[in-house]
Amino acid sequence: MLVDFSQMKNCYLVCGYTDLRKGIDGLASVITSQFQLDLLDESVFLFCGRRVEKLTSKQIEWLFDGFYIYQKQKI
Repeated sequence: MLVDFSQMKNCYLVCGYTDLRKGIDGLASVITSQFQLDLLDESVFLFCGRRVEKLTSKQIEWLFDGFYIYQKQKI
């Protein structure tokens, strides 16, 4: 699935370490509790992991009918 980022209102990069073992519920709680942001506001949230030798990121977004989570890992 390709995501059209031009249709998103906001794109947030969560700086620092995020435990990427968390699923949608865990990442959503980080967004709402630490940053007080609305999950349903047509926004994309990007999280990065701790390991420097492996670039891993997760993306969470709301697309009309539910949350989607994407993971990319570069070894």
